[in-house]
Amino acid sequence: MTTTFEVDRKSGLRNLLSQIIPYALLILSILPIVVGYAWIFIATFSFRTEGLLPKDAAGNIGGWTLQNWTFLADVAIWRATLNSFGIAVGMVIGVGFVSALTGYALSRMNFAGRKGFLGMTLILHAFRPELLLIAIFFVLRFIATLPVIGPYVGFNTVGGVALVMVSLELPLGVWLMKGFFDNIPWDMERAALIDGASRFRVWWEIILPQIRPGIAALSIFTFITGWNAYLIPFTFTLGSKVSNLPVYLNRLQADVAPVGWNQIAAVGLFQLVPIMIFFIFTQEMLLNIYSGGAKGGT
Repeated sequence: MTTTFEVDRKSGLRNLLSQIIPYALLILSILPIVVGYAWIFIATFSFRTEGLLPKDAAGNIGGWTLQNWTFLADVAIWRATLNSFGIAVGMVIGVGFVSALTGYALSRMNFAGRKGFLGMTLILHAFRPELLLIAIFFVLRFIATLPVIGPYVGFNTVGGVALVMVSLELPLGVWLMKGFFDNIPWDMERAALIDGASRFRVWWEIILPQIRPGIAALSIFTFITGWNAYLIPFTFTLGSKVSNLPVYLNRLQADVAPVGWNQIAAVGLFQLVPIMIFFIFTQEMLLNIYSGGAKGGT
């Protein structure tokens, strides 16, 4: 006969398993990622590695060194870092500002061609950058001939790369911002318009503060895209003065010479640091993303 003690013990065991199993599955799912980052960190401070074990030239465990970080004394790495930062920040500002304005207009206003514009925006997002490289080259080459803006946003300039990256990310930004604007009730906006506030003031002072999580999400997505951009900077820039970090990293991998994978790991870890810092400052707003409220437009 089953006693009360045995029933309580089985119930407690089931409760304990129900609490442990989700955490165990979560740990198992992220274990490959943790191992990968652990290898990168170990490799940056070691002569060479076998698995996760650091080895010296003789094959003995150890071989800790700072030689892989000597690239920090190279002026080119800081120039590439500055170029990457310029592209990423330019994308955050450009995509964020234009997408917020366009998303608000598409969510709150009715005008001719609105649905067609939305459809074309979605179609544009489906085009891969590889399909547009030749067309983009001719556009940037034409912009480079303009007297005032050409030296800054033309071919072989950081501004030109940022301009192309902004244009490629705008369709996603517009759709994302429109979704956040749709979930904001009309009440405060109507009251402000009745009191005589302009559309721009309503957008700036009332609507934007309510979609800060959406702006944070779009900002971190565009920052990561701009910071890690490789194809566009590699295609439309020449020389080390306008290259960014991914292009600089690619130049460390020669086709006919030995590759220093530990140094590449160090450059990769160096490239990861700004993204982590940017995420730390935006994670609070990212965690507050919600989906609720009455729709403001259809």
